[in-house]
Amino acid sequence: MSDQNNAPQTDNRIVWFVLKLFLGFIGCLIINHTSLKPAGFKARTMAHFFLSMITFGIYSLVASICTLFFDPNKERNIGFFRE
Repeated sequence: MSDQNNAPQTDNRIVWFVLKLFLGFIGCLIINHTSLKPAGFKARTMAHFFLSMITFGIYSLVASICTLFFDPNKERNIGFFRE
C-alpha cells in the first residue's frame, strides 16, 4: 500500500522540476495551491522569487534540480518546508 502512495510523488517531482525551472515564482504558486503540493509541505514561494532575482536565476536552477531528490522524511528540502 505504501508503494502506491509513493508513486505519485515520483511523478510529481518531474512536474515540480519543470514548473520551478521554467516558471519560477509562478510555478511555486501553482505547486502551493494545487494537488501538486507534497503532503505536509509548502513551497518557499517568496524565497524562490527573491533569491532567483538576486542570483540571476541560479537559485531557480538549483532548487529545480533539488526537487528531483525531494525526500519527505526530511524536515526541509530546498524549495520546501514542513507546514
